[in-house]
Amino acid sequence: MKFSVNKQSLYTIFKLEEDNLNTIVAPSLKSEFVILSNEGTRNMILDISDVKFVDSSGLSAILTANRLWKGDGMFILTGVAHPSVKKLIEISRLETVLTIIPTASESIDYVKMEELEKELNAEGNEESE
Repeated sequence: MKFSVNKQSLYTIFKLEEDNLNTIVAPSLKSEFVILSNEGTRNMILDISDVKFVDSSGLSAILTANRLWKGDGMFILTGVAHPSVKKLIEISRLETVLTIIPTASESIDYVKMEELEKELNAEGNEESE
């Protein structure tokens, strides 16, 4: 499985550099997600802009990541560009479950805004006590 990982303090971008997210790739992808989650990655951005085909096991890997980062952090799917991938996500109604943002840079901005909001809310709660 070809991929790159860009770890930053607020987020990690996992860019899948494969044409297919299928039964061959999905188990390895799930393993990488579990490792990154266990390492304490707070917010995960999965960039699938190179992916042209996703099957049910690929969707399962994406949903696994969503579950792993559901607590304190967040999971963002970005780069849903290929028509067949878009269609599968629409058919499976995953846009109602996942945070899907068009580009990696917009995803980074989204993470930064959410983190800033959490920080401000925490400060506000401390002041009201």
